[in-house]
Amino acid sequence: MEVQAKQEIAERISSISVSSTMRVSAEAEKLRAQGVDVVDFGAGEPDFPTPDNIKRAAIRAIEQNFTKYTNAGGTLELKQAVCERHAQDFGTHYQPQECIITVGGKHAIFNLTQALINPGDEVVIPAPYWVTYKDVVNYAGGKCVFADADEEQGFTITAAMLAPYLTPRTKLVMINSPSNPSGAVLDPEEFEKIYRLTSRRGIFLMTDECYCKFLYDSAPFSIASLPGAKDTVLVAGTVSKTYSMTGWRIGFALAPAPIVGAMLKLQSHSTSNPTSVSQKAAVEALRGPQDSVGIMLAEYRKRRDFVVERLRTIPGVTCASPRGAFYAYPNIGVALGGNGASSTLQFAENLLQKAAVAVVPGEAFGTDRHVRISYATSMHELARGLDRIHTFIAEQ
Repeated sequence: MEVQAKQEIAERISSISVSSTMRVSAEAEKLRAQGVDVVDFGAGEPDFPTPDNIKRAAIRAIEQNFTKYTNAGGTLELKQAVCERHAQDFGTHYQPQECIITVGGKHAIFNLTQALINPGDEVVIPAPYWVTYKDVVNYAGGKCVFADADEEQGFTITAAMLAPYLTPRTKLVMINSPSNPSGAVLDPEEFEKIYRLTSRRGIFLMTDECYCKFLYDSAPFSIASLPGAKDTVLVAGTVSKTYSMTGWRIGFALAPAPIVGAMLKLQSHSTSNPTSVSQKAAVEALRGPQDSVGIMLAEYRKRRDFVVERLRTIPGVTCASPRGAFYAYPNIGVALGGNGASSTLQFAENLLQKAAVAVVPGEAFGTDRHVRISYATSMHELARGLDRIHTFIAEQ
């Protein structure tokens, strides 16, 4: 008599959820396949093509047969390029042994949390937060502790606001500046106060620098540049947004060598090395001309101003002006309750089905009266989509 294998899914998988941004994209794609004219504000990726010099570097790599395995933690050439670029941009002094190349920035954050967090460790995360933070902490068995940012001050977070949430069990504080989803940017002075607060208590501080080059009102800054910061600061970065290379899947982490070693151990048994060809392309991105970054930033600034002004014309809708990244995070609470949707999730579902506009609900980011709008799309699409949102809310 055959014994059937148990069909239950591992319990640790139940601790995480499907990415809300990926879910929105999938639903929008399904409607498009049915012939619906969808305006997609859900995707968090640049609409610009990867710069030609980067594409040519990848083609050269293929032609030169650079298509074999590399070191599991990335090539020495790319690690050096990452350290050089970070030093040039921010004045840091990382060495290749303090760097690991990963399959995108998300992978760097996953590996960091799995290497650091033990069951029961607390991780303090300002809200709104990027959707993946909560799930990777939960997967590691940690406990998320959320600290609400100040919406009236542009969703900023301060050391004074974080301090009450720190306990003897706090292992890590996660900071994303510029922020996804709000576009909030920490001023260097406040960031330093947060670093002083965490370092005094022996708490690690992760700085997610995914959008570090896209700032509208200030110069790029890394908290890792402070003297002595390398001991407790963990940098998560990527070429995805800065160089419009989302599909190439190259990220990196800069951290103390023992932590990098722990991450490498995990990576060697999960993904092994990042794609060889993509690594060559990333070297060119980091060492080659940087003109494309300024071109994209200028376009994002124009779109930011248009989107925020347009959202504020919708009766009852408020929107803090993003200081970085390429997202707006309007408060659409006026459209909730009564005959409208009871949650931003329901609002987003209704908006997609009835008005064919895709946005990401605020519940995914830890708030209950907002939606995220990506303005990494053309002005034409922004105008069409915002007109539809205006009409949809006005009719609630």
